[in-house]
Amino acid sequence: MISEDERDTAVQRVQEAYADGHISHEEMDDRLHRTLAATTRGDLASALDSLPEQEAERTSTIAAHSGRIHRRGAWRVPRTLKVESAYGNVRLDLSRAVFEHPVVDLELQLGTGRARITVPRDAVVDVEDLRTGWKDLRYKPRPPSGPGGPRIRISGAMGFGRLKIRHARR
Repeated sequence: MISEDERDTAVQRVQEAYADGHISHEEMDDRLHRTLAATTRGDLASALDSLPEQEAERTSTIAAHSGRIHRRGAWRVPRTLKVESAYGNVRLDLSRAVFEHPVVDLELQLGTGRARITVPRDAVVDVEDLRTGWKDLRYKPRPPSGPGGPRIRISGAMGFGRLKIRHARR
């Protein structure tokens, strides 16, 4: 059985191959149909057979020993984003960010200080792999409003600070 993340990644790979001119429109239609109908990893592999290799996943790191980390506006979110701060506050506003991947992994390594993350209204947030030390996480999951929003998987460790996650209002 394949996960939705695997299927989404495969669809993106077929679309990228078409956009780069590696396959025709008809071949893209055929491969997308096979990808969406796939039930096993073997089915997915046959739909992706002979496509150019996917670029290595990009990982970016934002780090500050002390002071604040602040990102907002229309910025590109990499597939994997690591945020490291020993002392200080972290504020990530993803509400107007550009998501190039359907799934984004956000790894937090925070010592003391607060962190606030604003996610898009239609985002699905997974915090199961996040460890908090001193204070609990403040996050109220929003019921899915439909397909199309990014999936943001937050992992890592929080020391003596509090993490607050909220969905953008618009």
